[in-house]
Amino acid sequence: MSLPRMTPEQLRRAKALIKKTCCNYDDGYCLVLGCPCPQMHSYSVLCKWFRSAVLPQNEPLYISIEKPHNIKKCVICGKKFIYRSNRAKYCRKCRKTAMRRQKAEYQRNYRQKHK
Repeated sequence: MSLPRMTPEQLRRAKALIKKTCCNYDDGYCLVLGCPCPQMHSYSVLCKWFRSAVLPQNEPLYISIEKPHNIKKCVICGKKFIYRSNRAKYCRKCRKTAMRRQKAEYQRNYRQKHK
């Protein structure tokens, strides 16, 4: 198994994500390893904690680095998202509006039929 490589732009975004959300990061040092954070200086995805807990918090970055097999395009906005079931059609942001729209449509049809 080879380690995924990041582009300079991905590394910049990963560093910001590590500084913001990694619980093991403390002013450039990794609390678990007791040395400077190796993920901050490497284009390879070395840290298991970063790969499993930190990276999935930023879905677009996760998709661009890991390239998981469960990716679909949102029907409304066209952005890629990670689906949890085969019936998923919408990304997280569009799901709420789509559900509201479907519910309103259902209510309109129901009221017309039961007048």
